[in-house]
Order: sequence, then structure tokens, then C-alpha cells
Amino acid sequence: MKYPGRVVIKGEKDKAVVKAVQKQLNEQGCGPIDVDGDFGPKTFAAVKLFQIRFPDQNGNPLVVDGKLGPLSWSALFGESTVPINPEAQSVLLKKVLEIAKTQIGELEKPKGSNWGKPVEDYLKSVGLNFPAAWCAAFVYWCFQQACDELGKKNPVHKTAGVLNHWNNTSGKKITTAQASANPALVKPGQIFILSSGGGFGHTGLVESVNGGFLVTIEGNTNEGGSREGIGVFRRNRRKIKDINRGFIHY
Repeated sequence: MKYPGRVVIKGEKDKAVVKAVQKQLNEQGCGPIDVDGDFGPKTFAAVKLFQIRFPDQNGNPLVVDGKLGPLSWSALFGESTVPINPEAQSVLLKKVLEIAKTQIGELEKPKGSNWGKPVEDYLKSVGLNFPAAWCAAFVYWCFQQACDELGKKNPVHKTAGVLNHWNNTSGKKITTAQASANPALVKPGQIFILSSGGGFGHTGLVESVNGGFLVTIEGNTNEGGSREGIGVFRRNRRKIKDINRGFIHY
């Protein structure tokens, strides 16, 4: 059964959804429970038992909360039942990702300096001529290069500030809560926004979406996902629910 586009919780009113869940829980040895369409205490307990016993699609433990979000749903019904968005839908966003891919592996020179070609080009695109955190500048630069090639005006808010971008964007915002409940809202070419506290944050481009997971291209990061890394990297296992501000669509 396809993921219904919302977190399925205790008290769910759609009996067909609940019956499908109950049947699958029984088949996975997490019953026996009645297949009656009532998401009550017994079904809730069976969901938690399933979450204890089974990992997510990447082999990580599921959150044991009795709720069926995209990660638990994917584990229960299979990856193909949760939205997969492998390609950008507009000419602009396809071009942005095409350009971003050419930058993977570019590093600061020297490492840890927030400077050196091509990092200084990223920063200069937002008006900075000195070393600084550059993840937001990288995103803006990718859009600017794409717009120059396509003869379009860059729609992205011109800033090196991650949260400044989120607060002042003219693009469509998708909150973490919306995206976590319905991964179909997150699409390639969107910009993710993370807050790390104290007014700081991290940002990058969504390359593809697979259930509750993202493949991203990020600047000023490293293979571990730091917000103060040394280069442009592709990251394969960010969870949608961990993007704690949300996504911007242009």
C-alpha cells in the first residue's frame, strides 16, 4: 500500500489504511492483532514492536514511537511505497543541479581557510571579498551560473546567511513538519535549511529524494556533514526529519 502522505498515528480514521497496517504487522510477526481498522492500543503496541525489531532502509534503528511516518512505513511496506523523486522538474533546477555536480570535490585552499579558488568565487557572488562561511554562497552561485546560462533572473535571495535566506526568501517554504509527514513535497533542486543554534545554520541543494532520505550537494561541509567543512561534497543519508527549518522551492 502506498504511503498516504501523512504520519499514521493512534486514532487514524481511514480504516482501509489501518487494516493494511494491521495485516502487514501480522505478516511480520508483530501480532496477532485483529484486522479491524481500529488503530487502538494493540495496534499501537504492535507498531512499536515492529520498530524495535526492524531497521530503516539504510540499516539504522527506527524511532520507537508507535507512529508510521515515511521511514517506518518504508520499513513495513517496502521502499517503493514511499515517494521517490529522482529528478528536478524544471529547466532551471535541472541546470542548477548539473552545475552543482561539477563542483563536487572542490576544496578550500588551504583547507580550513574558507578561501581559495573556487570558494572565493562563491563568496564574491554574494558580495563578499573575504574568507567567510560559504555554504549559502555556494547555493546562490549555482543558481547564478544556471540563470546566466539560461538568460534568467536569479530568484534566490542574495545572502551568505543561511537563516537570513530562510527569513527573507520569496520562494515557497516547506516546513520540516510538512516535509517529514509527506516526503513527496521535497523535490530535487530545492534548498534545505538547517539551524544549528546561535543564529548559525547550514544549507545545500537536494539532489534526489528516496522516502524519508535525501541525497544532497553541499558546500562548506565534509563527508560527515559539518557546517564548517572544507569543500563541496555529495551526502547520501540526510534524513528529511533532521532538516530542522525546512526547504525552499524556486
